[in-house]
Amino acid sequence: MAQNCIGGALNPSKTLTPKCIPINHPNPSSLSSSSLRKFILTKSKKCLPPSIFISASMSSSQQHQPPLSLEALKTSERRNEVLNAIQSSLSNCLSETHLDLTVPGLKSKTTGKVRDIYDEGNYLVLVTTDRQSAFDRVLASIPFKGLVLNETSLWWFNKTQHIVPNAVVSAPDKNVTIAKKCSVFPVEFVVRGYVTGSTDTSLWTVYKKGVRNYCGNVLPDGMVKNQKLPENILTPTTKAADHDVPVTPDEIIQRGLMSRADYEEASKRALQLFEYGQRVAMKHGLILVDTKYEFGKAPDGTVLLVDEVHTPDSSRYWIGHSYQERFWNGLEPENVDKEFLRLWFNDHCNPYEDEVLPDAPEELVSELAWRYIFLFETITNSSFEIPTTKEPIHDRITQNVSQALKSLL
Repeated sequence: MAQNCIGGALNPSKTLTPKCIPINHPNPSSLSSSSLRKFILTKSKKCLPPSIFISASMSSSQQHQPPLSLEALKTSERRNEVLNAIQSSLSNCLSETHLDLTVPGLKSKTTGKVRDIYDEGNYLVLVTTDRQSAFDRVLASIPFKGLVLNETSLWWFNKTQHIVPNAVVSAPDKNVTIAKKCSVFPVEFVVRGYVTGSTDTSLWTVYKKGVRNYCGNVLPDGMVKNQKLPENILTPTTKAADHDVPVTPDEIIQRGLMSRADYEEASKRALQLFEYGQRVAMKHGLILVDTKYEFGKAPDGTVLLVDEVHTPDSSRYWIGHSYQERFWNGLEPENVDKEFLRLWFNDHCNPYEDEVLPDAPEELVSELAWRYIFLFETITNSSFEIPTTKEPIHDRITQNVSQALKSLL
């Protein structure tokens, strides 16, 4: 049941109704993806959904700006500067931390896929490493990744306080966030705007297998890969140690994972966060395709946003201006996230079952590091500060965290 996320009685399934393009072919599922795209285009020239055409949602001033392109990502002078720094740092990544051995007062360590979390007693110290995770395992270590993820999240945490409070207390180091302690809900709130993906739990993977009721959302027939959904949907998963499992809102409540009130509050905030993130991304020529959020409950009962927000680790981003043409031509969208690394591992091994994975090629590691930095600079409209000191990363973090904790006592 959980795998297909069939809706139950507590929370009736939400039916997604296309607002503009009805699929009037007698048997749309019999068409190939390219034929279906042509059919949709032919039938809907007078009624194209503005959500598909990103330019239709942009202001006139934005449309006069040079469009963001993958070509700029590949050829800019900034790319050469950053790639040189990345390549010289390939052997100096932060893959493991041991602050429990170097910082007085840290009581325990929890190792996540990307973050190492230390319990100080009153606070949590979250260290964002350079580990690259997908398929529920670590694929590689990416230079500067931890810095980019931490700074990206801090930027979004600051920008989204009007939607939901967060757990951030301070950021004493570029890789570190000190957070309020709270009871984290064992549910990931995955929000999706498009039918896409390549992993076992991606929407496109389950959709092409015939699933039409997914996590309480009834999906229309006749959709093709990378098509925009009629509206954003929430597809929560349980936070399992080895593999996240899709779950319905009913099941979350029935299993006691969250109370109904907490779930309704968190799900409402997740959809608001995603809509806001889409607007900000679109302003900078990007499409926020999907993402995941985590929430916790403070001792006073407040629901808090935790972990990370709209990072390239937790989110999928596409280049906006080229999406429309590439979609109609059956081409994959130009992306600025880790999907290309996922696809490389999919092509060269079974990343879910193989005990030992091949090493990711250095050129792909460097490309991913650059894309993370490019995304940060594009969204925040600021320049990523490349570390210039050769001081060991772990020593720097130890010193900065020790000083920060002293000031909090």
